[in-house]
Amino acid sequence: MIASAELFRAARRSGALVLLMVAMVSVQAGASFAKQLFPVLGARGTTALRIAVAALILCVVSRPWRHRLGARQWRPLIAYGVILGVMNFVFYLALERIPLGVTVALEFMGPLTVALLASRRLGDVFWALLAAAGLVAIVGRGLHAAQLDLVGVLFALAAAVCWGLYIIIGQRVGAVVPAGVATAYGMLIAACVVLPGWALGGEPMPLTSHTIGLGVLVGVLSSAVPYSLEMVALQRLPAKTFGICMSLEPAIAAVLGLLLLGEHLQLVQWLGILAVIGASAGSIAASAPSHAPATLEVTT
Repeated sequence: MIASAELFRAARRSGALVLLMVAMVSVQAGASFAKQLFPVLGARGTTALRIAVAALILCVVSRPWRHRLGARQWRPLIAYGVILGVMNFVFYLALERIPLGVTVALEFMGPLTVALLASRRLGDVFWALLAAAGLVAIVGRGLHAAQLDLVGVLFALAAAVCWGLYIIIGQRVGAVVPAGVATAYGMLIAACVVLPGWALGGEPMPLTSHTIGLGVLVGVLSSAVPYSLEMVALQRLPAKTFGICMSLEPAIAAVLGLLLLGEHLQLVQWLGILAVIGASAGSIAASAPSHAPATLEVTT
């Protein structure tokens, strides 16, 4: 009986790991398809379409209006939504100029920095140095070979800052607002931030059947599918396992960038991405108790 229970728990964990991998692939596939909209809509138009679709999907699924919120909930929730909108906007501006794998690896410096700053262990100095070495390998070589756009790198680092702030503010929101409600309202607020920016920019949005279909696909792949799968994985995996698996996202982005977009990186950049992954996974493995519950991080 005990052996059967252990086997069932192992099967649940294995299934959760598969779902989490599918979720990460879905997010980065969504980013790859979003990049294909840039020639038609530009980064601003793509961001507006993607967030509008995601907000619609999340609001229909979660129906957040059923929950009454007071000023105590709305204040951090508005900040959360604004950061979410800005983060997506600068991420797509970066993606317009530099490869997907590089963009995600640079953006990952945000949560990694938050984790390292929150630590008081001397051993984390090694992970910080490893992450810095990875950053230099990714950016330095690319700029030297004129393969990376400096403005795109700065946008990706801005997205990293936003992701760090997103985590800090998101923890405050999570303490006072249910997760599904926070995500749906957060995306709706993000849409209110991004849509006026696109409208004031005067850029046209040719809503053909192709662009609408691709926009819906991006919204589904980037939001509906991964959020649903990650929520299942969250219930079955400890925080340490969840975090270490999420650390693989820059590598997944680089591989999909190569396969779907034909973005070739130099060997030293691949090594830099692996260094960022190693720093993130090492920091998480050294800090998070294996029994601690995982928390959902909405990624771009």
